[in-house]
Amino acid sequence: MSDANSPKQHLSIHPETAADWEAVRRVNELAFGGAKEADLVDALRKSARPILSLVAIQGKQIVGHIFFSPVSVESSENRFTALGLGPMAVLPDCQNQGIGSQLVRHGLDECQRLGHDIVVVLGHPNFYPRFGFLPAKTKGLECEYPVPDEVFMVAELTSDALAGRTGLVKYRAEFRTAT
Repeated sequence: MSDANSPKQHLSIHPETAADWEAVRRVNELAFGGAKEADLVDALRKSARPILSLVAIQGKQIVGHIFFSPVSVESSENRFTALGLGPMAVLPDCQNQGIGSQLVRHGLDECQRLGHDIVVVLGHPNFYPRFGFLPAKTKGLECEYPVPDEVFMVAELTSDALAGRTGLVKYRAEFRTAT
């Protein structure tokens, strides 16, 4: 474990490998205080495509994790795929050190590099807007779950990615069994 009072160590972010799975599970369990999100990540790894799963390493320890998986956006006029960010987790004793911010920035850059142009998140309205997220409702997107408008957000990774596209965002079945 890192000591929050020690000097900051170099942080590296890279795609997770199978060798990271146990540590990623531990990070999610500790960050969320239970196994629900860790179980969700395990289930999504098996069936969701495409996925993007990144780990943050400080020293030789995995201290953070971020996961992106496909969501469908459906309306009577169209249907398309976007990515959903979540879960994102940082070990409790490493929080408030910018690790989560670095994971989000790196993850969004990687999503864009891979050709994805829309990312949605159910998250803290004081955290995600700094990365370009805004309430999804302002872009014509609704969440399939009954959540406050301010916590369901979208980021367009390319200009006007949502132009002419609206709809109901539906998460994979694994999310429904995790709630």
